[in-house]
Amino acid sequence: MSDIRPLETADIPAVAGLFQRVFRNGETASPAFIDYLRQLYLESPGCDPEISPLVYVNGEGRISGFVGVNALPMTFNGRRLRAAICGSLMVEGRESDPLAGARLLKAFLAGPQDLSFSETASEVSAQMWTKLRGIALPQYSLDWVRVVRPSAFALDLVASRIRPARLLSPLARSIDQIYRSRMDRDDLRWSGLPESPPVRGTLQAADIDRQAFAGLFERLTAQFALRPDWAAGQLDRVLADAVDKPDYGEPVFAAVTARGGTPVGAFFYHARAGGIARVLQVLAAPGQAGAVIDCLIEHAAARGAAGLRGRTQPALLEAMLGRRIGFVHAASTVIHSRDGELVEAFRNAQGFMNGLAGEHWSRLIGGRFN
Repeated sequence: MSDIRPLETADIPAVAGLFQRVFRNGETASPAFIDYLRQLYLESPGCDPEISPLVYVNGEGRISGFVGVNALPMTFNGRRLRAAICGSLMVEGRESDPLAGARLLKAFLAGPQDLSFSETASEVSAQMWTKLRGIALPQYSLDWVRVVRPSAFALDLVASRIRPARLLSPLARSIDQIYRSRMDRDDLRWSGLPESPPVRGTLQAADIDRQAFAGLFERLTAQFALRPDWAAGQLDRVLADAVDKPDYGEPVFAAVTARGGTPVGAFFYHARAGGIARVLQVLAAPGQAGAVIDCLIEHAAARGAAGLRGRTQPALLEAMLGRRIGFVHAASTVIHSRDGELVEAFRNAQGFMNGLAGEHWSRLIGGRFN
C-alpha cells in the first residue's frame, strides 16, 4: 500500500536519485548533490518541523515521488504567518499510479501553513493547484526580457542548445558594436540598446556586497502588506545559495541611490560577457521602479550583457511598459490559502513574492554539484 510521509535524513540519497532520473537525464547523484539536498530541506535556518518536504512511498516500499518544501516566515499587516514554498514536485512511474502527484500536492496543501505558493508551476502542476482551490497570479507569472546586444542575445539562446555556436561570439560582438554605434543616444528599440545610454536623472547605481544588499531588503519591501519576515540567519543562507550559480555567471549586487546617498532601489543579477544576465531580484522604493529598472539595464549593459531576463512583480510591471521590455510565460506563480485576506493581498499586488521570496535562489536552478 502506498504512503505519503515527511522526508527523513535517510531518504535523501533516494530522493537525490529520483531527482536525477526525473530532471537530470539519469545522471548518478553526486555526494555534493546529496549533501546539498539535506542542507536545503532539513538543516537550513528557518526550517519548520511541521512544514516538511514529503515523500511518496509506493506499494513496493520504494520512494517514487517527492515534493520539496521550504518554510518562509512572513508578516501581514503586522501579523506573523507561516508560509510554505512548494519546490520540485516529481513522480516516477506515473503510469502505475497516475494520481501520485495530485496526492502529494494535496497532502502538502493540507499542512499547517497559512499560505502555500510556488513560482515554477508547469501547466500540469498549475491545473492541479487550481483543482485544489489554489489560484494562479498572472501579474507574478511572467518572465521579462530586454535585448541589449541583438546578435549576442540570439547566439546565447542558440548556444544554450548547441555549444559549438559560441565559436561565433567574435562575429556577434563585431555586428553588435556596429549596430549599437549607429543608434542615437535616445533611440528606444526592441532590438537593442545604444552604446551611449541616455542622460538620466540624479540616481546612481554602485556595486555593493551581499551583506549590504541584505541590509536594504527590509527597507525596500516595507511598503508591502504581505512580505517575508526571515528567521535568524535565513536571508544570509538564501543569499549564500543564490550567489553560487556558475551556469549563469558572476553574481552582481548594486544599490541605487538618490542625491545625498539615500537608497531608493537595489538589484541582484548574474552576468557573463556576451550572455543573457539572469536577474534574481529588483527592489524599488515607491515611485522609483522605472528609474531603478533603467539603472539595472544600463548596469548590465556596461558589463557586456547581451540582454536581461527576470521574473515580474506587479510593483515593477507597470514601470516596465514603454521600456521595450518583452514578456513570456514559462511557468505560473500559484498560491493557496484558507485565509481570503491573504489571497486578496496578492490579487491587489500587496504581496511580495518571487526571487528571494520564492524558489529561484536555490542552487537547484543554475548550480553545479560535480
